[in-house]
Amino acid sequence: MTTDASDEWKKWHERRLETVTAPYGPLALTATHWLDDYPEGRLPDIPGNWTTDGDAAVLTATRPDGLTVDGEPFEGRVRLAADAGPAAAARVGYGERRLVVLVREGEWGVRDFDPAAGARLRFRGIEATPYDPRWSVPGRFTPYADERTVRVENADGRRRGLGLGGELAFTLDGREHTLQVSVEGDGSLWAVFADATSGNGSYRFRFLRPAAPGPDGRTTVDFNRSQLPPCAFADHFVCPFPPPGNTLDVAVTAGERQPA
Repeated sequence: MTTDASDEWKKWHERRLETVTAPYGPLALTATHWLDDYPEGRLPDIPGNWTTDGDAAVLTATRPDGLTVDGEPFEGRVRLAADAGPAAAARVGYGERRLVVLVREGEWGVRDFDPAAGARLRFRGIEATPYDPRWSVPGRFTPYADERTVRVENADGRRRGLGLGGELAFTLDGREHTLQVSVEGDGSLWAVFADATSGNGSYRFRFLRPAAPGPDGRTTVDFNRSQLPPCAFADHFVCPFPPPGNTLDVAVTAGERQPA
């Protein structure tokens, strides 16, 4: 059983490397521009004029700007909703670059993904601890009566709301621990956590994504699959820091630790 679990972890690690190093993966992000910071609509190193209008970002461009929308050369004016899919599927392109429209708490922005980004070309892997069964333990999820939102600092220095759907309880080495977790659209859980290795052997915080709990709230808490947040690979992501109570007083020497 342990051998099977170890093999599955190796496959998971390989998939993670493929995701991180993809042409429009996190290593390709070179900038995030918030449109309110550019009232004249001119973004650094990005052609066209970018403004906001209620529930949309508005792009105005001429043919010489060299932008594409939905794969076709663009000129004129278009209202853009936030891109819901992967960066590779962003509506707006500039050569090989993809310009991803996003919105956070009503603030509109544009992310610039470039397959030729220096971070992607220099990448040498992820330091990760091989699978160890002691870090995979049963857990029980207890949902809150109503979803809660807490304000936490983000990697870009701004505070934003983090939605929390419940509490995940588990035991490590005979000690009980809990994490506040978000509930994803498919029912799976998402925790932002730190531990005694954070900033000292591991990145300053990490993500954990347990599978959707069963009807009885049971799931598996597998720290072997602790993930580095996107901001570990590019400074331009707005990853949330751990909410109160999600800093474990145990050294989680498992999973992804830091970029190599």
